[in-house]
Amino acid sequence: MEDVVAGVLRQWERAYPGLDTGPIAVLGRINRCAALLQQTPDALTRAGLTRAEFDILGALRRVEVELTPTQLARESFASGAAVTKRLRLLEERGLVSRRTDDRDRRVAHLSLTDAGRELVDGLIQDLIAYDRALLSGLSPEEQDRLAEALAGLLNTLEGTIGRTLR
Repeated sequence: MEDVVAGVLRQWERAYPGLDTGPIAVLGRINRCAALLQQTPDALTRAGLTRAEFDILGALRRVEVELTPTQLARESFASGAAVTKRLRLLEERGLVSRRTDDRDRRVAHLSLTDAGRELVDGLIQDLIAYDRALLSGLSPEEQDRLAEALAGLLNTLEGTIGRTLR
């Protein structure tokens, strides 16, 4: 079965015969996968969370220490502004607590509340199972090769694009 990107590649080939569409073949498929994953309802949707909000909660759960907003931005791969917006919503829901630094009142230390920890602990197994089901069309070996190839791409991008975004 042909995917939607294959059709796009044929259209580019007709419009520009001989054009090397290899980058579109790879990045077009990555972008399409990302868009589909963003649209797919899962346990997070039912819990009233976005993937980005769960990334904040998950980072706080994984590290199990208080984090500043800057540290949290690094852990969740988000901008400072995005983290600030998400934190406000998560604090309003009682999932994250903020403690002001004793020495520098401008610095906040963030941690999960009991409700936040309970929510993450209740969702993580469902999320992993859901993600496993999404990947079930690939063999374990194919998943390993794909993960390795994507890690290589990510390292390349972080070494070039990532440097300019910091």
